[in-house]
Amino acid sequence: MEEYYTNLAKESVTKEEAFSRLIDIIELLRRECPWDRVQTHKSLRGCMLEEAYEVVEAIDNEDKDNLEEELGDVLLQIIFHASLADEQHDFDMLSLINRECDKMIRRHPHVFLKETAKSVDKVLEKWENVKKREYGTRTQTQRLASVPKALPALARSYKVQARAAEVGFDWENVGPAFLKVKEEAEELFEAYNNPFASKDKMEEELGDLLFSVVNVARFLKIDPEQALTLTSDKFIRRFRYIEEVALTEGKVLEKMPLAEMDKLWNEAKKTER
Repeated sequence: MEEYYTNLAKESVTKEEAFSRLIDIIELLRRECPWDRVQTHKSLRGCMLEEAYEVVEAIDNEDKDNLEEELGDVLLQIIFHASLADEQHDFDMLSLINRECDKMIRRHPHVFLKETAKSVDKVLEKWENVKKREYGTRTQTQRLASVPKALPALARSYKVQARAAEVGFDWENVGPAFLKVKEEAEELFEAYNNPFASKDKMEEELGDLLFSVVNVARFLKIDPEQALTLTSDKFIRRFRYIEEVALTEGKVLEKMPLAEMDKLWNEAKKTER
């Protein structure tokens, strides 16, 4: 057993050895570690989401060292789930990888067969056509409902709208989409001012407003998740300016009047420009 632990501690030389080493480590943890022993697919759900988001953050930060580490964490999650499935005789890592290989071959007929695709759009079109054939005859409503609910809400609504547009349920240009944003904002404001409107009603109207904003983003070919992330970062930068000025002048941020904060906020905007 001591030799087994020693072998696991040795750095691998080939890709095959490295992959086998990680699988062996996870299987060992499943037997020996109290925390790993009790994990399930559901209990690891949050870990998978967190690790995926950390990969995205490393990409956004252009941090290659951190990207390597975070991709490793995602790979660990994948192998962990495959190990759990193997224990339950559902599937194993071999069948998982082979299934993915087969899918990639099927969905790239322009690479593995004699079909041609001269542009990115054509490649995506072939991909979607193959997917539709794989899933058999499905209604368009089923295609909308199949967009995963676990996606961030903005990303999910973007995909739902795009799939509805495939069958022509869409405006011809962005103009009516802008008007819809205005209409939904007014309805939310009306619900807010209505003393009899419930919180559920305001939640519904807010959802309609956000959905209409995503529709505008789709027409403009802007990723709403990315746009909102950039705005959140901008907000933090400008707030940092307010706090730094307060500290420099020996003021307590919590006691600073809103009017003074607004003035500093506008100064931060001018500085950025």
